[in-house]
Amino acid sequence: MAQQDGWAAGRRTFVLIPGAGGVAAYWHRVVPLLREAGHEAIAVDLTGTDQQAGLPGYAAAVATAVAGRDDVVVVAQSLGGFTAPLVAETVPVNAIVFVNAMIPAPGETPGDWWDNTGQAEALAAAAEQGGYSTEFDIETYFLHDVCAEDAAAIREDQRDEGDAVFESVCAFDAWPPILVRAVAGADDRFFPVDFQRRVAHDRLGVEADVLPGGHLMALSQPDALARYLIGL
Repeated sequence: MAQQDGWAAGRRTFVLIPGAGGVAAYWHRVVPLLREAGHEAIAVDLTGTDQQAGLPGYAAAVATAVAGRDDVVVVAQSLGGFTAPLVAETVPVNAIVFVNAMIPAPGETPGDWWDNTGQAEALAAAAEQGGYSTEFDIETYFLHDVCAEDAAAIREDQRDEGDAVFESVCAFDAWPPILVRAVAGADDRFFPVDFQRRVAHDRLGVEADVLPGGHLMALSQPDALARYLIGL
């Protein structure tokens, strides 16, 4: 996969795609840090609970949010990874950054991704090594390193992702010749760091950059993530 090594520093537009449920507020700690550094930051709220919504609709919502902007950086969390390449096919994009993300293969569905990548096996192996339960629960896998305030907000607004998106095909042929990066949380229990490294290497041909934090890194380690994005 061809890609650029970087580009001249300047004012960028970071469009931030949330994971399952589509809650833009997930990015509420990162957005002000990017803006304070002189960039535009747009967190997109997606219709995750819409049983009819699919990846094309998600991509259209993101593309609309950045219409007319230059120097766009797509930042995708978890399930948002499946929207990122479709956005790049619709509007000019200078970079894609996957953050603890589901990195798709061309033509794959989010529903097939789990078995195709061996996520369940990786999760179980990491849990056994780490001494926590292999049975998923939100406290153990998502909130273990999140502050009490954000954890309470997530518990109160747990939007279920509609089934339609998991059957929706990620219809792109190849990664565009732009900067593509993968960020893996050192303490991510849902997508363990070694698993993310393997998937990033196999699917993107890049080495994942490991930052502190669990799966919800933008909440638990917003400063580290913002510094990384600003430094691209």
